[in-house]
Amino acid sequence: MAKKIIQINNNPVYEIGMVTTVFGKDTEFYGDLSFKKSLQINGLFEGEIISDGYLVVGEGAEVKANIKARTVIVKGTIYGNVEALTKLEIETTGKLYGNIRTSKLKIADGVVFEGNCEMIKDGVRKKAEIQKKKTPETV
Repeated sequence: MAKKIIQINNNPVYEIGMVTTVFGKDTEFYGDLSFKKSLQINGLFEGEIISDGYLVVGEGAEVKANIKARTVIVKGTIYGNVEALTKLEIETTGKLYGNIRTSKLKIADGVVFEGNCEMIKDGVRKKAEIQKKKTPETV
C-alpha cells in the first residue's frame, strides 16, 4: 500500500508527522545547517546539512550541499553527496547530481540521477559509534 501524503497548512505530512520548518521559495540560505526534527527547503540552499531528522527538498528547490540526514525526500535538485541513514526517496521531479549512501532507496520514473550508489545496512552508523566508544583514543 502506498504511503499517503496529505497537505495541512501547505506543509506535507509524512509518516513522521507535519514538517516543522519550511524555507519558502524566496528563501536563500548559505552556510552550514543542522536540525533535529524536520525541514522542507523550497528555495536555494548552499552549504552543508547534517541532521538526525527528516529533510524534504521541495519541487523547484535547488540545494548545493553535502547532506547527512536520517531520511531525505527529493522533489527538487541536489548537487552534492547524500547520506540518508534510514531512507532516500527521489520523486519524479527530483534531480540528484552526486553520490548516495542509504539503507533504503526509492527512485521514481523520470528521475535524473548522476552518481554512484552505496547501499548500507540499517544500524551501520550505530555499530560505528559503538566501536568508536570501545576503542581508546590515542594522544
